[in-house]
Formats: sequence, C-alpha cells, structure tokens
Amino acid sequence: MEANPAATRDALAGLIPVSIVTGFLGAGKTTLVNRLLKRPEMNRVAVIVNELGEIGVDNDLIEFSSEQMMLLNNGCLCCVLRGDLQETLRDLFVKRRNGEIIDYDRVVIETTGLADPAPVMQTLLTDSLLRDQYRLDCVVTLVDAVNAPGQLTEFSEPVKQVALADRLVVTKSDLVAKQPLADLTERLREINPRAPLRNATDGEIELAFLVDVGLRRTHADLEEVERWLGTDEEHEHGHRHDENVQTFALRFEQPMSWAAFTQCMDVLTALRGPDLLRVKGLVNVEGRSGPMVVQGVQHLFHPPLELAAWPSADRSTRLVFITRGIPKEVVADLFAAIGAIGSR
Repeated sequence: MEANPAATRDALAGLIPVSIVTGFLGAGKTTLVNRLLKRPEMNRVAVIVNELGEIGVDNDLIEFSSEQMMLLNNGCLCCVLRGDLQETLRDLFVKRRNGEIIDYDRVVIETTGLADPAPVMQTLLTDSLLRDQYRLDCVVTLVDAVNAPGQLTEFSEPVKQVALADRLVVTKSDLVAKQPLADLTERLREINPRAPLRNATDGEIELAFLVDVGLRRTHADLEEVERWLGTDEEHEHGHRHDENVQTFALRFEQPMSWAAFTQCMDVLTALRGPDLLRVKGLVNVEGRSGPMVVQGVQHLFHPPLELAAWPSADRSTRLVFITRGIPKEVVADLFAAIGAIGSR
C-alpha cells in the first residue's frame, strides 16, 4: 500500500474518471445511461456496454455514434471479458490521443445484470497502464423497486452490487406503494448504510449525484468526505440474508503509524481478501497534518491520498468495512494485536 500520497493527489484531477453502472437484471441500467448521454454536459463520453446474448445494445443507445461507444457484446464483463476490458480502455485512450475518436473526458461502463462489479474495480486498480490514464470515480448501483425485494433474498449478485455501491439509485419507484418502497429502502440501508440513495423515475436523476463522486470525496469537497464516511453506530447493521454481508465501523482516537495500519490491512487481506468486500476510511497517521484517505476492494487498494486538512474537528481514525462473514470483533482484535489500541 506504499505510495506518494501528495503526488497521487496532485495527479488525480488529470485522470479520466470511470463510472461503473451496475444493477441486477431489469433494473434499468441502459435507460439511465441513455438519459445521461442525452444531456449536453455528457457529450464527450466513451461508453463500454456489456450485454448477454446476441443483441449487444438496445435501439436507444444505438442512436449515439460509434465514436462515443465501444461495445463488448459477448460473455460477462466482470470475468470472461476482463482482459478485453483492459484492452478496450487502452485502445480507447490510444485512439483518443491520436485523434481517431472524440476527445472523451469520461468513461461509463455498463455491466450485465449478473455482473460482480468487484473485478471491474480491480482491473482499474491493478493495471499500471490504466492507472496512469484513468481513475475509478464511482460505482452506481440501480435497484428495481418492483422486483428487488425478491431478488435480494434469492440471488447473491444484487446483494454484492448494493454492498459495493458509492451511489444507490432506486428505479420504478412510482410503480410501488409507499410502504413497500420504505421497506426496500430499509433493506438497502442494512446492506450499505453509507451510500447516498435517490429514487429515479424513467431513468431521470440529477447528474451531480452520479458524476465526480471520487474527486469530491478525496480532493475537493471536505464536507463530502465527512458525509461519505459517516460512522453512526445506529446505522451499523449486519445483513441477515444470502451472503452474510455486513457493514461496520472502527474508530481509533490516537494517531497510528502508517506501518501499523498497512500491516493490519496486509494481514487481513492475505487471510480474508475475497470476503473483504470494501474498505473506506480516514486514517490519522503519526506526524501528518491531514488524514490519509484509504479505500480498497477485496485484496486491492487504491493508492492512499493525503488531505491537506481534516474535514472537521474530529481527528480520530474512522474505517468503514463491508465484509462477507467477517465479524467486527475479528478486525478490531487484529488492530489491537498489531498496536492500534482503543477502537470502538
């Protein structure tokens, strides 16, 4: 996890942001992407679409020129076509640099309904060439208000899609009654209590909710860091279904050494990497004036970013974990054993 936080922070704004739009079958991903692309502010977007079956994309999306779109039309984006995703992103950048396609300033990846977004996220983290050109901006997960209650109980994929989201968008909310919608919202909060949630009708939602999420979170808007982190104990729920997904937070009042923090995470990822669905947090590192922003997916972590100042008077280390079958006590005991004492 070693990196030069200052250099990483300075380069962040120059990288092309990548948004992953995911959600279970029928959630309305293509409708949302179509609505976004029709907005003037989104006229320089490269779209990578993966669809199962022979028809690669619906008629609405075909309206847009091939220069705006690279289509992966067989297999699954998150596994079978993972290598092709890397090749496509590299090829897009080369063609952009050579003037063969539009000078796009954003990439949107629309996954299949059965996709696990974690490998896509990992691709952006691990490929050294991609890291020099792209940055993961956010994972937007769409949830079908009509069918999601059953899907979240029956299938594991939508549970993980919700757990890994930076933003949750509930679609078809106008087709369900008030109480079932409230019950679904509570269910989503159990799985991922810290992802902001909005309802969308016919794919319409404010653009600011979906773009430049990572940039605000790690660089520009310190208040966004505080909202994103959120460590309210009353919102810490373990999910009771399917994959045993649970979210919890650890807090450390005293500064810790960067070596102690990285040792804890190295041990945790080595032992339980596949079940460590996501980690986000602010770390108070000894000898630094601002916090270190860290986030990872399973066994892979973004380069850490050092903020110039704390977003509030609270200077405690706060770490949010989304895990599958890893209790809070196990992680807390590991930090205590290695030397980060006083968590709660």
